[in-house]
Amino acid sequence: MNPVFANLPTTVFEAMSRLARDYGAINLGQGFPDDPGPADIREAGARALIEGPNQYPPMMGLPDLRGAIAAHYGRHQGLSLDPETEVMVTSGATEALAGALLALIEPGDEVILFAPMYDAYLPLVQRAGGVPRIVNLMPPAFRPDEAALTDAFTDRTRVVLLNNPLNPSATLFDGEDLALLARLCCHHDTVALCDEVWEHVVFDGARHTPLMAMPGMRGRTVKVGSAGKIFSLTGWKVGFVMAEAPLMRVLAKAHQFLTFTTPPNLQAAVALGLRKEEGWFEAMRAGYARSRDRLAGGLRERGFTVLPSGATWFLNIDIAALGEHDDVAFCEALVTRHGVAAIPVSAFYPDGAVRHLVRLCFAKADPTLDAALDRMAGLAS
Repeated sequence: MNPVFANLPTTVFEAMSRLARDYGAINLGQGFPDDPGPADIREAGARALIEGPNQYPPMMGLPDLRGAIAAHYGRHQGLSLDPETEVMVTSGATEALAGALLALIEPGDEVILFAPMYDAYLPLVQRAGGVPRIVNLMPPAFRPDEAALTDAFTDRTRVVLLNNPLNPSATLFDGEDLALLARLCCHHDTVALCDEVWEHVVFDGARHTPLMAMPGMRGRTVKVGSAGKIFSLTGWKVGFVMAEAPLMRVLAKAHQFLTFTTPPNLQAAVALGLRKEEGWFEAMRAGYARSRDRLAGGLRERGFTVLPSGATWFLNIDIAALGEHDDVAFCEALVTRHGVAAIPVSAFYPDGAVRHLVRLCFAKADPTLDAALDRMAGLAS
């Protein structure tokens, strides 16, 4: 068996979710909303399933959805995309990332990864034969150190994988950080693979800036988006890939021999969603910001130190202020003794560089958040 996968332990997400089930705990660990998702999008998907075609759609995606993607990013992020040659639909963002890595790197090529990172990144890079070079981003700001990032680039650097907004830190890279990364990519002739699935889930008046829009990056960026994150439909697994035509031709070959295509009824429904008016996206963000503030405020009232959360469905608490320095042990005790599941942030650092932060998901109904807060009362006193 391939050692990259055979030697992987059970992920902390599965471990904590299993403990949540075993102990009847409130699961604020795994990132999925309580809300079923927009009714009009779900209804469109159901109609398309019954009334529409259910055989293989085009490998690159339904033309209607590809056109909707191009128009959506033109309207929201000022990107000019050719839906025929620069847009592709995948079966989720993870498939898009896996296909891109397989398409872009050869064995021995170096790939820069920022930690904390989505747990799929490292094994996907290794399975593609890449050599990971990890740059740790440290709390509370989680910004790249210029010297460390510059040192990470070499003449073997083929790809830099950027998650922005960043999960689990709930932060956005600012213009200065993006400009630095763009300069380094241009200088080293490196492709940026940008996991931007949280691009719409940003708060407090912030706006997401795609790395693709930075000077020199239009032709060396692969941008990945996710309908599951935008519309709170995590089980649908509909991803978007955007890149200039020379890159896209190779990306499409990798996709062709992975999933090949994506259910047509889901594609039709997502096309409808992407055409929603700006007011819908503003209301979605406001709803999640309200839930963030409810959980953060309740935690602070109970004595917890809460880090700022500018994006995603997550916030972090600093357990060092409680005299705790083992986030895994803290989370195991939290779920088994107090009935609340959370995620230790050390799981997002391959070297365990940070062990005093715990991630909680606030994309839940008010009664769920309130019940979790009640169970955590007294822990910080």
